[in-house]
Amino acid sequence: MGPQERAPCAATHTPQSKPIVYDWNDLKVLLAVARHGSTTAAAKALGVNQSTVQRRLLALERCFKRPLVQRHPTGSRLTTLGEQLVPLAEGVEQAALALAHEVERQARDVRGVVRVTCPEPIVHKLAASSVLERFHARYPHLKIEFVMSDRYLDLNQGEVDVALRSGDTEDAALVGRKIGDSLWAIYASAAYLARRGWPERAEDFSQHDWVGLDESLGQHRAALWLKQVAPGAHIVARNNSVLGLAYSAKAGLGLAPLPTPLGDAEPELVRVLGPIPELTRIWRVLTTPELRRTPRVAAFFDFMVEEMQALRPIITG
Repeated sequence: MGPQERAPCAATHTPQSKPIVYDWNDLKVLLAVARHGSTTAAAKALGVNQSTVQRRLLALERCFKRPLVQRHPTGSRLTTLGEQLVPLAEGVEQAALALAHEVERQARDVRGVVRVTCPEPIVHKLAASSVLERFHARYPHLKIEFVMSDRYLDLNQGEVDVALRSGDTEDAALVGRKIGDSLWAIYASAAYLARRGWPERAEDFSQHDWVGLDESLGQHRAALWLKQVAPGAHIVARNNSVLGLAYSAKAGLGLAPLPTPLGDAEPELVRVLGPIPELTRIWRVLTTPELRRTPRVAAFFDFMVEEMQALRPIITG
């Protein structure tokens, strides 16, 4: 046990007094028995089993060194001391509830701006969902400012506060949580496939036209993968965003690697091949250790983790 820890019912010795240190959870059990008349009913009200109720009552009685409850075949009856403690325990209960309400109020009163970077398609899908609506309902004074970019902005240099990012995270100084998986596949328009045919395997890629990423995103995993599997691929158009890839593919210019939530949502595009295992990565919510401790960033970060199930259709498809 560490120097800051204290066992339940330990006495704090001072020259004036030796106050008893008790567990508030044990007082909850005493109140439940007083209100419901038996350990069985108290256990049901508290959502625990009866043995837990009995164990906590015994711990409280050992703490106070006097019996608090008398057990009878028809139920439980408080002793004189137990009855005298009930109004005091109710005062502790009200104080604990007031503390919880104040913490919740202050959490809702978080103010300021959180600058969040993520690809443009994710912002569109978030806006079309109810995720942001729930966030603003919980934090009405906290504003989200999206910085849409397919390149990795530098959190350590203060370009943004939080990143919703897929791919490899090389900066070990960042803290993050996984919120889903990033899946990619190959897409083309129906018009392109009618004109050039359907590639059935990676070996066919070099015989097709492609739309790719420009030099500003030359290290993107999709760009590196295409160079590896089809080094002689004919690139007919280059874009500085993943959304640009989708537009070019819809125009019938060629094949394009795209995230499955984006490609599958476009009725004009056909999934040709995939998901491609080599392009699968993790989606994370990322920030710096310093910003993680600030109320405004912590509110957004924790909310995104909490909304993981709602985010997965948006980021994974």
